Amino acid sequence: METVILVIHLILAAGLVGIVLLQRSEGGGLAMSAGGSMAGRPPTTPLQKVTWAFAIAFFATSIALTIIAARKAAEESVLERVGTPAPAEAPAEAPAPALPKDVVLPPAATDKPVLPPKAN
Repeated sequence: METVILVIHLILAAGLVGIVLLQRSEGGGLAMSAGGSMAGRPPTTPLQKVTWAFAIAFFATSIALTIIAARKAAEESVLERVGTPAPAEAPAEAPAPALPKDVVLPPAATDKPVLPPKAN
């Protein structure tokens, strides 16, 4: 069922893009109607009605896919869907790499600050 709705959703998305690109650009957008009333608006064309129908169907399939995904997520965890078992405990800490013999490290946990050697 999810696959069928997803295919319909993708077809609607492609169709909606195509229909919007076919329409004539009126320019201005909201700027055209900001100063006057909406009474001078041209009547709705059949292409605009089809655009509205595609948009409503697109939103309906979006909501349907969201509901299906939420129900599927409630049934099982992500790890169960992938098929890998969850780790039982954290792995042991790896030992620190060996340093060359000529490297001198400062003393570990002391209260005294480590100062550079005095120059004579």
